[in-house]
Amino acid sequence: MELLYPKMLKKLLLSIPLLTIGIMIVSSCNKTTEEPTPVAEITADVPVRWVAMTLKMAEKTPGNTPTYASRGFGYLGLTMYETVVNGYPEYKSLAGQLNNLATLPKPTPDLKYNYVLSLNAGQAFMLKNIYEQTSDANKASIDSLEKVVLTEISKTETADVVTRSAAYGQEVAKAILEWSKTDLGYQGYKNNFTLDYKLPTGLGMWTPPTFSQSASQLPLHPYWGKNRTFLASNTALPLPKPITYSADPRSQYYAQFLEVYAKNKILTQEEKETALWWGDDPSRTFTPPGHAYSLANIAVRTAKPNLVKAAQTYAAVGMGIADAFINCWKSKYIYVVERPSTFIRRNIDGSFVQFWPEPPFPAFYSGHSAQSGTTATVPTALYGNDFKFIDDSHQGRVQDPLSLLDFKNRTYNSFWEAAEEAAYSRFLGGIHTRSDNDIGLVEGRKIGQNVNALKWKK
Repeated sequence: MELLYPKMLKKLLLSIPLLTIGIMIVSSCNKTTEEPTPVAEITADVPVRWVAMTLKMAEKTPGNTPTYASRGFGYLGLTMYETVVNGYPEYKSLAGQLNNLATLPKPTPDLKYNYVLSLNAGQAFMLKNIYEQTSDANKASIDSLEKVVLTEISKTETADVVTRSAAYGQEVAKAILEWSKTDLGYQGYKNNFTLDYKLPTGLGMWTPPTFSQSASQLPLHPYWGKNRTFLASNTALPLPKPITYSADPRSQYYAQFLEVYAKNKILTQEEKETALWWGDDPSRTFTPPGHAYSLANIAVRTAKPNLVKAAQTYAAVGMGIADAFINCWKSKYIYVVERPSTFIRRNIDGSFVQFWPEPPFPAFYSGHSAQSGTTATVPTALYGNDFKFIDDSHQGRVQDPLSLLDFKNRTYNSFWEAAEEAAYSRFLGGIHTRSDNDIGLVEGRKIGQNVNALKWKK
């Protein structure tokens, strides 16, 4: 039903400054039924706060890993989008477009909803279920944010709208949570290192690292590549192939590791700082996919889009990085390619130690590069090629205890500039070859393009 805006009323409303929470409710129809709230003016303040809380949970929750974290960002972003999308007639739900997600709850026609309250309830519910193993103190922080937002917005709404809107958000979140339980990654934190996986052996095959991020000598989530992707089109992407093994010093295989060795011997201070910024050690930070989700938050904070475009940003980036990790892990455990340190110590320099401690899984191809390619592709489509921003994702962190370097904010002129640096950082860290990183960026771009191709609008 169309809302009418008489000229005098519209002029009066436009003269009223927006509330700090960004809510502006307009209706001039004398109807016995309530009209849906026109929400084009609502800002992204509340989503930004929830993403900050999500990143905090990713960092502070024990047992979190890049794989499990990427999955969580996908479901949290999707939930954010689906709890608000029905407030925007030009936008379209993703139900029916995603893998085995046929339907989602819809709001009751002709009743008024405050979709920020729906988002608020949905994020609180989903975050506590994604990170169900987190501490009671962390859960209290989630409850506190939900209550703060509810109190702020309830001042401008009737009690029935508040109740109805929050209930709708929870209903959507519950439906998405139930769908998530069938993806093979549900509660993956309980089985990070699988005992029944038999690691293949032989020249060129990955072996557990000696200088490692993890105390475990078992590989991380060897079956993650079998998980359901958010998009069927991403499942269908063909696997790239690694360079064929050879110990011949004239071979391409040998050359790629020799390059890693040579660079790690002459790292400059600036290169070490670059490597540190993108290190994203899961034991100390919100994980590599957390950095990607943080960049989505920075894009929203910088561009200041309306509510639905902000939610689309988080959903697209979240689902993209989740699918990037599934596809990447499929490749890692099909090929089980060795890390540079193994080859270098066996064939070039037996005393070699790379700049970074290694993660506990095979090399090919780089997960950080794949998610970076996706994270660049998605927001570039939403905000443009020339998008200058400051990456403050690690602002406030204490000095890195291994390198004794400080975290310094970095400035980029585009999302792709950041993605290419993120990929290159893995080479600087000594844990990936250029081939690992270049192929990761290419695969990530493909995944991001598939996400962008969803029918977000009618």
